Amino acid sequence: MTAVPIERPRVLSGIQPTADSFHLGNYIGAVRQWVELQETHDAFYCVVDLHALTNGEWNPDELRQRSRVAAAQLLAAGLDPDRCTLFVQSHVPEHTQLSWVLTCLTGMGEASRMTQYKDRVARYGAERIGVGMFTYPILQAADILIYRANQVPVGEDQRQHIELTRDLAQRFNHRFGELLVVPEPYILKATSKILDLQDPTAKMSKSSESQAGVVDLLDEPGAIAKKVKRAVTDTDTSIRFDPDAKPGVSNLLTIFSALTERPVVELEAAYDGKGYGALKTDLADAVVEFTSPLRERTLGWLDDTGRLDEVLAAGAAHARKVAAETLSQVYDAVGFLQPRE
Repeated sequence: MTAVPIERPRVLSGIQPTADSFHLGNYIGAVRQWVELQETHDAFYCVVDLHALTNGEWNPDELRQRSRVAAAQLLAAGLDPDRCTLFVQSHVPEHTQLSWVLTCLTGMGEASRMTQYKDRVARYGAERIGVGMFTYPILQAADILIYRANQVPVGEDQRQHIELTRDLAQRFNHRFGELLVVPEPYILKATSKILDLQDPTAKMSKSSESQAGVVDLLDEPGAIAKKVKRAVTDTDTSIRFDPDAKPGVSNLLTIFSALTERPVVELEAAYDGKGYGALKTDLADAVVEFTSPLRERTLGWLDDTGRLDEVLAAGAAHARKVAAETLSQVYDAVGFLQPRE
């Protein structure tokens, strides 16, 4: 008797092309899990260049180049076009088309309560925030719902956006019929946040005022080693995992464990009594050993942009086929007059 194939759950996730390189936190916190999920899920991953416009200032040539760099890094990190769908968000116009329908179903209060928008307003003032930032979570909801994704890989800081997506899907379905899939958050496996090497109270981020504590995956090996060796620790020379009392050392142990798959307790025992110098030197070697081949693979993709663009075009073609079916059904459900074939 022939076994009936089990349909794999679909996931959707994306990353912004707003920097010249992903940093170590991007990889450990997200991309590494994306690579694993393509083996068990019907995975859709996109470079979300539409979202990159929400900061209000961008250079067109820089955005185009960073979009390619982002895609190249994802491929270099292990995404396989034969196992997942990789594409650029703006290559699939159905995202923005569905976003408008969802925008008309979203309350002003809902949108104004989104944490990211409130944080930006608090930091820069409402007059300096574009409407794109205000509606960002609605476009993000469209990104997910257009593919009828069952699960969305997110960290805890994105849970609020997933709740909005679920609310909008349920609201649409209640009014127009059970059409959209209500997604579940797929909370990534427990991984402590990767913190800034110079400020271990803050998350490693491309928006940090100083990049001295941010390890970019495409940095030269020497620059990476220098940043690791200059990482902030503390006056107590013992090497133990204690995020509250020893955030700097704990961050180094977290990174070391993530890259080598050695448990933190094993690392604590291995460096007991050896001091911070030995830990930083060995960690620097481990980071360089990981990033150097990834950097070379990325540059290889960027040296052959024709091949890279072909992969992205194929991904967009498949994504559009799925997205167009959803959009057609949504448009019909809300009452739009469909064009004659």
